[in-house]
Amino acid sequence: MIVDLDIDSDVDDVSALAMLHTMHNKGQIDLLGVIITSDDSSAAFCADVINTYYGNPKMPIGILKNQAGVRNHSKYTSKVASEFPRRHKHLKRMQEARSLYRRLLANSPDGSVVIVTIGHLTNLQGLLQSPGDRYSRLGGLALVNKKVSKWICMGGQFPEGKEANFYRPDPASTVYCIDTWTLPVVFAGWEVGEKIITGGDYLKGIIESSSPVYRAYELYNNFKGRASWDQVAVLLLTKEADEYFDYIADGTCVVAGDGSNKWVKGSSSNHSYIRLKPETNVNVIARFIDDMVVK
Repeated sequence: MIVDLDIDSDVDDVSALAMLHTMHNKGQIDLLGVIITSDDSSAAFCADVINTYYGNPKMPIGILKNQAGVRNHSKYTSKVASEFPRRHKHLKRMQEARSLYRRLLANSPDGSVVIVTIGHLTNLQGLLQSPGDRYSRLGGLALVNKKVSKWICMGGQFPEGKEANFYRPDPASTVYCIDTWTLPVVFAGWEVGEKIITGGDYLKGIIESSSPVYRAYELYNNFKGRASWDQVAVLLLTKEADEYFDYIADGTCVVAGDGSNKWVKGSSSNHSYIRLKPETNVNVIARFIDDMVVK
């Protein structure tokens, strides 16, 4: 699987990436690479730290290059990047995101890759619009349709609303990706992760204080707890997900130009979104997520 994240403004990306590494290290998933969709100057280095800490320093990282307005605006990325070991010293040594997407997909068996996006969709749009290259003669959409099995997307609000990953800073990419995507896509909406609070006292008590995840939560809000939007999307890769969530597949997610979205009921499509089962205890899910962060 490939994860595409905006590890900057919120801290849930840190936990989500840590979860993926623990699953990868246990052989539960095959994490192929990390795509950074962010204008934070230390975001990729922060991800590099987490890759390194979890024993995967050679994990490929793809970044947006030649962006305007790149700066450090995160509460934690710069300090995490400077305080912990990492492989990369310069961004120029990292591959461009669209190119890395294409390389990873081209080298994978047909229909084998799950893409999980837990940020905005600029790089996914870049992949879908990409022309053939040295990795594959196929254009981006054809390459995706050949190599990908499904897309898990943290984004939107269901049955309707306006959520940050969809509208900020690139709503046009959201419209394009959702209108263009033809394979199964599962949306983990804002309203689900909002109910599941992680990164509080429980995590503080079980994770090593020498961990970059500990440091990120300390810097972000000193373990006051935070909603688990991104972690819920990662949780959908686990067998336990079916215990916690129902899948609603009686319609289509329609996105307006401003990034707001609405679930339009009708015949089933390739779209679905998750909803907490009525009997689900959100505190059980929260503890399960926090436990998955510990390597």
